[in-house]
Amino acid sequence: MIATALEFREIRRAFEEQPLFEDKSWQLSPAAWELTAKQVREIERIGEACLAFHKALERLYLRAYEGQNLLRNRKLTAPWVAEFLDRGKPGPLLEHARSKRTRGVLPSVIRPDLLVTEEGFALTEIDSVPGGIGLTAFLNRLYSGDPTVIGGADAMIEGFYRSLADMAPDKELPVIAILVSDEAATYRPEMEWMAGVLREQGRKVYCLHPSEVIPLGNTVCLDAEGSPEQIDVIYRFWELFDLANVPIAQYILDAWEDSQLKVTPPMRPFQEEKMALALFHHHILEEYWKESLPRADFELLSQIIPKSWIVEPADLPPNAVLDAPSVGGKPIRSWEELGEASQKERDYILKISGFHEEAWGARSVLYGGDTSRGRWREGLQEACARSDRNPYILQEYRKPKRLRHSLYWPREEEEEPAVKEVEGRLRLCPYYFVSNNTVRLSGILATFCPADKKIIHGMRDAAMLPCRQGEAESANRLSE
Repeated sequence: MIATALEFREIRRAFEEQPLFEDKSWQLSPAAWELTAKQVREIERIGEACLAFHKALERLYLRAYEGQNLLRNRKLTAPWVAEFLDRGKPGPLLEHARSKRTRGVLPSVIRPDLLVTEEGFALTEIDSVPGGIGLTAFLNRLYSGDPTVIGGADAMIEGFYRSLADMAPDKELPVIAILVSDEAATYRPEMEWMAGVLREQGRKVYCLHPSEVIPLGNTVCLDAEGSPEQIDVIYRFWELFDLANVPIAQYILDAWEDSQLKVTPPMRPFQEEKMALALFHHHILEEYWKESLPRADFELLSQIIPKSWIVEPADLPPNAVLDAPSVGGKPIRSWEELGEASQKERDYILKISGFHEEAWGARSVLYGGDTSRGRWREGLQEACARSDRNPYILQEYRKPKRLRHSLYWPREEEEEPAVKEVEGRLRLCPYYFVSNNTVRLSGILATFCPADKKIIHGMRDAAMLPCRQGEAESANRLSE
């Protein structure tokens, strides 16, 4: 059943008038994706758990680096945690991440990737520099004729602004600059749209290239009608591996240290490493997470985060084995043994943990169950060879279940195409905005891919949709 259907020509005209991505297109749908009330409640809880996880991760990293005890009632130090998270990062950036000025500073936007499986949600990543903020806000507005769209027309826009403006509480109208690097240029149009909407509301928000801001003394400024105006808050839209290509970066760091500027997401590399999910599952750290997280958050994250491991080659004594998956029902002593696993035994995802140009956008993802043994072996060999500078993680693959949704079909039609219910698999990206230590769900982006796709991400054959709350507990379900 389609609620408040949008016409094909209306959707296409909206995107033609306001293109949100460079050279990107996708399937169109007359309706938002329907989630049950129970699913929405769980997604709201996941946001709270992700914020608690970020706080616990910061404590873990800093205590590990300083050699402090991790537990209340027994001795546990783990300097190897900081060593893993620091690999391949430049020293000045690490010093900044540990400085007293950055203590307690968390990302203002949290966006996990949630796969919808037969067993429920699977949280495969937590992104603190996410794309899609403007797209989701735009889609929420476009589909807002449906009163059940999650967040409504403007929750994404207002939530994004408040998460930034509240970082400068002494300013009634803070100057906010969204800086988008060349590496992230694909996302510039959606952030320009967000900034434009906020300026129409009387807010001082600008989307700029890093080269368009200038240092002035111990401040960073933008050109406001021919005269410099000090920036209060920068929303950093670049991954930290790209820092060397942002000429203004050192001035931003200096202004931060001089308390002249707030930056979000903070430039703290450990917050952008996928290996944090592997640390959550590490057997040595189990008691730390139990002590550091509220019980309900620990139980929820234990259920939805797939088992993950850091790929670390090691010379082991004869009686030792790796903390890794088994092959042939037996533990392994080297990652090369996993390279010889059968197709059924390599039902895992291999990907770079972070701080690399291939660590985002599914560029480095290799699914062992959908590749040849030779290619799987090569992927593991590469992961071992690069472990000293760009660690990889191995993650249990949780297969998204088959679902159905109505799309306009076929997409090539110039006139109004027919509405067809098609099969596919789903990833949900909820956007949580953090303000005054509170996390709020403001919108959810659904990516609906053809059923034959093993890795779900934005692609030409996918549909990108906002989400709505329905009533049926079996919304969009299709049995295998």
